[in-house]
Amino acid sequence: MRVVDVMTTDVLTVHPDTSLKQVAELLSRCGISGLPVVDAERHVLGVVSEADIILKERRRRPPGFWRRVFDGEEPLSPKASARTAGEAMTSPAVTITAERRVDTAAALMLDRQVNRLPVLDRDGALAGIVTRADLVRAFVHSDEEIAREIREDVLIHELWLDPEDFQVLVERGEVTIEAPARTEAERELLVRRVGLVPGVVTVSVHEMTRV
Repeated sequence: MRVVDVMTTDVLTVHPDTSLKQVAELLSRCGISGLPVVDAERHVLGVVSEADIILKERRRRPPGFWRRVFDGEEPLSPKASARTAGEAMTSPAVTITAERRVDTAAALMLDRQVNRLPVLDRDGALAGIVTRADLVRAFVHSDEEIAREIREDVLIHELWLDPEDFQVLVERGEVTIEAPARTEAERELLVRRVGLVPGVVTVSVHEMTRV
């Protein structure tokens, strides 16, 4: 499954000069946690999120005597004085292209600790957005959908194998594959790649019983 299959294409955006007050109103009204900041050609300049708004709510606490003596006052983040989306945004944005697999998007979100990824087209302009919630929905695929993706995407298009040589059983996301005799490296590759299919909980590969 690819990012294009799960992303949202109708993306709400703001410009660098959009006020933070307007950003907060948009986030609150639309029930979302972040917005891409784009230029006139819809190139992504950064992302402004709830965290950037909450930072404005933070007030510097008067330090205690000993903290003042040894540490001095805690400096505020430069973003604390931001007035616009461009000043508050995180830049450069962590982005992805539509043809990447959803497991790549998931790894990128976890590794970079972000909740959303702007999706870029071939010209580098904004084409959509994918969020953690989108990836969770992808995980809820039916057993039939999982089995179909294993056969069509993994076996045929990625591993160049004949699906007729394999028996694929999926029950509640637990995948059991009976395969012709394979080397240990081939077996590990099959397990690893099938495990990346959205909705797969576990994978086990067994040598097909000869009749």
